[in-house]
Amino acid sequence: MPASEPVRLGRKRELPSCPNPLFIEWLTELRDQAKEKGLKIQYTYQKAISSLNKYPLPLQNAKEAKILQNFGDGICKILDAKLQRYRRENGLDAYIHSLPAAAPPAGGPDNNSLAPSRKKNATGDRGRGGGRKKREYVPQKRSGGYAVLLTLYRQSQIPGSKGYMFKMELQAEAQLLCDKSFTVPDLGSKYTAWSSVSTLVQKSFVVKTHNPARYSLTEDGLALAARLESVEQAGKDGEAGDREERRSEGEVDKEEEDGGSALVDLTASDDDEEDGIQSAERPAGVALQRKEVDGTQAASAKPTAPCLLPGAYDIILCVDFIETTGGGSHRKQELVKELQKNGVDFDVRKLNVGDFLWVAREKVAPIPGQLRAPAARELVLDYIIERKRMDDLCGSIIDGRFREQKFRLKRCGLRRPCYLVEECGSAASHLSLPEATLQQAIVNTQVVDGFFVKRVQDVRESAAYLTVMTRYLIKLYQNCTLICRSRELEGDGASDEEEQEQERGSPSCSLISFAEFNYGAIKNKCQTVREVFARQLMQVSGLSGDKAAAILERYSTPHSLLTAYDGCAGEAQKEKLLSSIRYGKLKRNVGPALSRTVYQLYCTQGALS
Repeated sequence: MPASEPVRLGRKRELPSCPNPLFIEWLTELRDQAKEKGLKIQYTYQKAISSLNKYPLPLQNAKEAKILQNFGDGICKILDAKLQRYRRENGLDAYIHSLPAAAPPAGGPDNNSLAPSRKKNATGDRGRGGGRKKREYVPQKRSGGYAVLLTLYRQSQIPGSKGYMFKMELQAEAQLLCDKSFTVPDLGSKYTAWSSVSTLVQKSFVVKTHNPARYSLTEDGLALAARLESVEQAGKDGEAGDREERRSEGEVDKEEEDGGSALVDLTASDDDEEDGIQSAERPAGVALQRKEVDGTQAASAKPTAPCLLPGAYDIILCVDFIETTGGGSHRKQELVKELQKNGVDFDVRKLNVGDFLWVAREKVAPIPGQLRAPAARELVLDYIIERKRMDDLCGSIIDGRFREQKFRLKRCGLRRPCYLVEECGSAASHLSLPEATLQQAIVNTQVVDGFFVKRVQDVRESAAYLTVMTRYLIKLYQNCTLICRSRELEGDGASDEEEQEQERGSPSCSLISFAEFNYGAIKNKCQTVREVFARQLMQVSGLSGDKAAAILERYSTPHSLLTAYDGCAGEAQKEKLLSSIRYGKLKRNVGPALSRTVYQLYCTQGALS
């Protein structure tokens, strides 16, 4: 048998490099920018890059690329604009295609016709197979990713730091370092600065754990954030040195000496504030309650929750957009017209629970030298209203939404939920359920579930009640200092002092932000085992939200309940396991009937009879 020839590894010939390196580079920049902002167009750019990498011929302009897949008018227009700018900077004869290893073709320009920055990208950064080296990710200054990395880094440097931050506190702290809002998207877009966090997690700079989510830096993220911090500090030191040099030369005018400036620095942060100087970026009347400390004390200082002082906010009625659009539009438009006629200041928006609520909106003024006014803080007052017509009440009882709505209202974080019931006159007599059943459901909502129920006759009376409530709340909160609390850090329950204030009729001054309230009330968000268990229990006839909550306090998951059943001595003890659990304000027992039903539901093998 003849000796086998040695196997030759590798390709027989090198793949040609892409003849359009500048277009590839520009498309890569566009893709990375879109990815940083969380825009879906990043995938279109990536597909265009793949198509262009496979095209073996040089392109003289972007219009010639229209024959390729994923090259539309928009991408071609952007590339042509960049090409024109490149030729203005480097000359009309600037070579835009990659050069072979040998001399350039006859009549073609030599290598020196490329600008130095482009020459390296066109020839020097290519390895075998024509691949481009992976660009290092560095977030743009004052972007969402930049602010999140710096905030997590600075928090990690505080002695005794817990090493992570919750979403709401991270957004609040990072907002000071970002030009874009973390909660409110720009016009025409659904993405906020928070969208960049997914990029940080994907690139393993930030890790997300637990529920509620905790965010912390990885080793790579810590290294990148330390570099950003050093650049940030170097920039501040450079500005301070330049200012000191100009002061020594007598070039600092009196306005700068007093802490003002003829030009507004759009990249300045709150860390540049000095003692005794009120920053232009801070709206008047809003106290941040931060200690003014020197360099040795700054590490141990912990910012407290921001507050809104009396006179620094307006009380605004928020109306769920479902109440102004959709079926029965004539009736819903009548509500809006009545509110406008009564002079009520209201805002239509999406509410994930309830139909009406009130927010304290911070008064903000445009800052000279800045494009947009600062984002106004909004704290939710402890009053929320669910509106029910008789036909809506009938339908929600039949399909099970009524009990679920009551449960979600009690768990939304607002302490004074209310039902606004429109009687609709004789219309209730033509519904699927008897009127007596509907009236009994309303009474149970007030007596058993503990909701305040306001009965009105029609939509006009509903608008009148909302008008009176708005004016009442404006007067009630006119002298209150409102402090922002976080449900993630403090839980949903009210403190003893706040419960005493409620008994005295005083308004609570510890409120949650609207963004946190609405996010926490999302109906179809990712649910914990505890939340799914609660929904299962509430499907049992007669098992209300209060009873489900009391059971969850003792057994938070189905596994813990089944373990308790396994520990019982006999069948009778298992059936009575939940009977002595107390629920509600009156502390009544769940009772043996419901206890036996739940036991049969979770422990019966096969179909239930």
